[in-house]
Amino acid sequence: MQIIYLGTPDMAVPPLRALVDAGHDIVRVITRVDKKRGRGGSLSPSPVKAAAVDLGLTVSHDPDDMLSVDAELAVVVAYGRIIKPHLLDALPMVNLHYSLLPRWRGAAPVERAILAGDAETGVDVMRLEEGLDTGGIYAEQRVSIGNGTTADELRAELNDVGCRLLVDTLSRPLAEWIDEPRPQTGEPLYASKLDKAEFEIDWDQSPVDVHRRIRIGGAWTTFRGKRLKIHTADLVDETIVPTTVQPEGKGPMDFASWRNGAQPARDELFGDL
Repeated sequence: MQIIYLGTPDMAVPPLRALVDAGHDIVRVITRVDKKRGRGGSLSPSPVKAAAVDLGLTVSHDPDDMLSVDAELAVVVAYGRIIKPHLLDALPMVNLHYSLLPRWRGAAPVERAILAGDAETGVDVMRLEEGLDTGGIYAEQRVSIGNGTTADELRAELNDVGCRLLVDTLSRPLAEWIDEPRPQTGEPLYASKLDKAEFEIDWDQSPVDVHRRIRIGGAWTTFRGKRLKIHTADLVDETIVPTTVQPEGKGPMDFASWRNGAQPARDELFGDL
C-alpha cells in the first residue's frame, strides 16, 4: 500500500519501521520541524525524521505536502499537530491510539490510565477525523496494567501490540474495511497533557496514589530545600519505599546510597521545606 506517515516522537518510530518491514511503500514522512537543543542551539531532528532518513524515506515538515504525492492512506502516530479539514478530506487517515476509546482521548492516555488506577488499557486503530480521537474503531486489543507497571513499561508493551495490530489491519485490502469502522461506545474521558505541577509528589495522598505518580515517571519531591527526583519505588505494606532517586545536580543512584550519604534525621521528611 502507498502510505503517508505522520509522526514525531520515539514512540512513533517502531510503527514506521513495522510498516516498512511489512512491505508498504512509505511515499512521504511528515514530522515536526527540527528543534534547537543544547547550549549551542544546534538543530536536532525528531526521532521519526532520524529513522526515516536512516530508512531512505522522503521527509517533509509541511503537512500540505500530502497533497502533492499519490497515496492510498495516511497513518498518524503521535504526530503532535492537528490535521486540518482539507487534508482529512484528501485521503483516508488512520490513527494508532494508546487507549481503549472513548476512555482517555487526548495527549497523555498512558499516564492518565496509570494515575486513575485502571486495570487495563489497550490500543486502537481508529479513523482520524476533526474531533479529538472521536473517530470509529477499525481494530482494538486490550492490555493489562500491573500494580507496579511503569509508564515506560506500559508504553513499550502498547507499542509492540500496536505495531502488530496496525500491520494486521493494513494487510487487508483497503476497500474491505476503510468505510466500516465501529462507533465508539461508552463515556468519553479526556487525557490532558500533564502539567508540570502534577509531577510533584503530594505526600498527603494515599501511598497507592503516590506510587502511581512515581510510576508515570518524572516524580519529584524536596529534601532540605532541594529537589529530589524519585525514579522508582516499591509499595510495601502501604508504605512507599524508594529504590532509585536523583538529588538535585547529580545523577540517578540507588536509594540506599543516597540515604547513606544524606544521613537523614528521624524527624526529616520528604516535601518538608
